[in-house]
Amino acid sequence: MSRIASSFFAGLLFGIGLVLAGMTDPTKVFGFLNITAAWDPSLALVMGGGLLVYGVGYPLVRDWKQPLLAENFLVPEGSEITRNLAIGAALFGAGWAIAGFCPGPVIVALGAGMDAALTFVPAMFVGMFLYRVTPGRDAAQADARQSGAGVDA
Repeated sequence: MSRIASSFFAGLLFGIGLVLAGMTDPTKVFGFLNITAAWDPSLALVMGGGLLVYGVGYPLVRDWKQPLLAENFLVPEGSEITRNLAIGAALFGAGWAIAGFCPGPVIVALGAGMDAALTFVPAMFVGMFLYRVTPGRDAAQADARQSGAGVDA
């Protein structure tokens, strides 16, 4: 199977899973994030399922010389929690809480023509662009490479 076909089927399976789990429904996400009212823990099961797949799958492939359809594995070099990583994680979480979407599910929702996704996706791309043009970002990445720390890409 080619890389393109396997990527297509993996993305299709992922998208179907997101729809079935309710991850593309912002009201379901809000119900999960709102722990003070009628909390909906069902998305915790989805996340737990993902952790289970990772926990079983990673040990099976970690000793492979290379992936089946690529030249090499893309593994982060560092594990240090930097200020930029903490700020980025906080912004990601805030955006998820405000919009009820994270990047994977919103692309699926966009494909389904959801109005909220039509607003969120352009805003997401603007945020990505602003990150790329942030002054001082290149210097911080060069410092991180020299110190052996991971780089927030």
